[in-house]
Amino acid sequence: MTMHITDIQIDTSNMPAPTPEIEQERRVAIFDLLEENSFVLPSRYGRTPPDGPYHLALAIRDKRLVFSVATQETELAAEFHLSLSPFRQVVKDYWQICESYYSAVKKLPAAQIEAIDMARRGIHNEGARVLQERLEGKAEIDTDTARRLFTLICVLHFGN
Repeated sequence: MTMHITDIQIDTSNMPAPTPEIEQERRVAIFDLLEENSFVLPSRYGRTPPDGPYHLALAIRDKRLVFSVATQETELAAEFHLSLSPFRQVVKDYWQICESYYSAVKKLPAAQIEAIDMARRGIHNEGARVLQERLEGKAEIDTDTARRLFTLICVLHFGN
């Protein structure tokens, strides 16, 4: 029984073209996520979900974050919709600190860049914690998986 994600798709339709920085964040998050992740679908409503590995599609529909999880054979294993409200402030804070970081890299000394990066990691960890809480009972993910998925949620938020 393999409980991880082997493919991820992000619905970027209806989104503006990403900046080079946002595109880079997306590419790195997907690469890191596919290299190593933990994604377990628990039994729900008395039903045991199909075994993984899984394909994950992320989208924003009707102002809700949609996780669509399918098996390798494209059988729908789970779909859950999360309110975006709990993510709004942390996503906003994350993008603000990222902008500061991207700007700092171009002109500030290493010590100042490191301080901004520490703040960015702190906000990233907070976003991962919120995601783990919101997925409770729907999917079990480790902290690194939550961090990478939070980055992808931020990318989706960029266009909404």
